[in-house]
Amino acid sequence: MSRFATATLGAALAVAAAIAGAAAQQDYPTRPIQLMVAFPAGGSTDIAARIVASIAEKELGQSIVVVNKGGAGGQVGWTDMVRQKPDGYYIGFINLPATNTIILDPERKAIFSEKDFTPIINQVLDPGVIWVRADSPYKTVQDLIEAARKSPSTIRAATTGILGDDHLAILMTEEATPGAVFRIVHLEGGAAQFKEIMAGNIDVAFDNVGSIVPRVKSGEVRALAVMDDVRSKFLPEVPTTKELGYPTIISNSTRGIAGPKDMPAPIVAKLRDVLKKAMENPEHIKKLEDQGIAIKIMVGEEYAKYFADTHAKAKKYTEWAKTRPMK
Repeated sequence: MSRFATATLGAALAVAAAIAGAAAQQDYPTRPIQLMVAFPAGGSTDIAARIVASIAEKELGQSIVVVNKGGAGGQVGWTDMVRQKPDGYYIGFINLPATNTIILDPERKAIFSEKDFTPIINQVLDPGVIWVRADSPYKTVQDLIEAARKSPSTIRAATTGILGDDHLAILMTEEATPGAVFRIVHLEGGAAQFKEIMAGNIDVAFDNVGSIVPRVKSGEVRALAVMDDVRSKFLPEVPTTKELGYPTIISNSTRGIAGPKDMPAPIVAKLRDVLKKAMENPEHIKKLEDQGIAIKIMVGEEYAKYFADTHAKAKKYTEWAKTRPMK
């Protein structure tokens, strides 16, 4: 075969492949989609994922199967996701800033970076909250801060994991309140945190609103402050850190859907539109709000910018955490 014929055949095959790829994107999806959650079943990310999947699959015309791949604070699941083919059949939740801090922590040796994800749409923004047992001597945030100043490194403050949003929130609090130093205790998840608080082994928890709304209402625990600049609709009587004079103590956890890098734009657009419609569905809104989970839809450039901004903020506190003694 002549060089000309070979080149012509190669070009024809490339055109055919491009046409086939475009047709596949237009027909997408033709089989079930896997939606990965990087945490065990039963947690707030998993609950919200199953709610939105059950609604979106009706619009999409294909099943959306939630797959739990927990381990290493989310690292196992996110490692698995970035290795997948970017064809839209394997997508998953990213949890910011947890995803960011795993990337930023050299000890974690993550094989992925922030550039290895295609952000599609954010579902939840759960503000941080500082809470204590109902009979705690700390009635206000100021009580807590003064105690941490008076006796540095003795007030036991629990997170739900090293370098998660709760850990960063403690560092923000120390930065905003010179002289206040907490004895940070890292626990595995919200269940362990609640157990240790109620047993009297921990003095204060840094957590998220969605984790404690029922317990505040039952009177088991007392929320001291929501770490946001606006009051939570689920805890309207609880002041914000901004109101209390700490405008830099703003912490939250977001849960959104992404895929591997290099996903085709038409597939991203279809997923975004279907998922956005599902998230705006009254059934979705009611079910999440019944759980005390705040919906915050972000798509396109807004979501990509939020990812980048969160990464920059997390970088500062991740570096600080490495130099601060963990007691």
